[in-house]
Amino acid sequence: MEYVLVFLALICAVVGLVGAIVPALPGPPLSFVALLLLAFCGDADISITTFVITGVLAAAVTLLDFVAPIWLTNKKGGSKYSMWGAGIGMLVGFFFSLPGIILGPFVGALIGEFISGQSADKAIEIAFMSFVSFMLTTGIKFVYCLVLFIMVVVEGWTILWQ
Repeated sequence: MEYVLVFLALICAVVGLVGAIVPALPGPPLSFVALLLLAFCGDADISITTFVITGVLAAAVTLLDFVAPIWLTNKKGGSKYSMWGAGIGMLVGFFFSLPGIILGPFVGALIGEFISGQSADKAIEIAFMSFVSFMLTTGIKFVYCLVLFIMVVVEGWTILWQ
């Protein structure tokens, strides 16, 4: 049974790591689930403190991923059109590989601000803030998921090869 749990934990950790970049997948929660799966192994050496810290961080990073782009874009004077545009741009960009995922929110927010009637300078400024917030939250999610991936690999290795 431990082999199955470690295998499922590794799958969750890998999908969580991918989910840190791909908007449609909940990366931090999946990475946390990977750690929880290892807890069901009898030989797991994961403390309650580790679970609490990683769980709180998963919730905080996930919340930040939703709140930061809205807050930063609104702080620059962005409209709801830029938020919708950034979201649609992210989804459309997904079909154009990594450059599309990176540039999609910027282009979408820019188009959204043009639709709302902003001047070109203001629209570019708001779209850039949308891009910065996307990159910032993606980076934070990726670091969190990478740390949990490493923890799962190390702990899984320890459980299987003790």
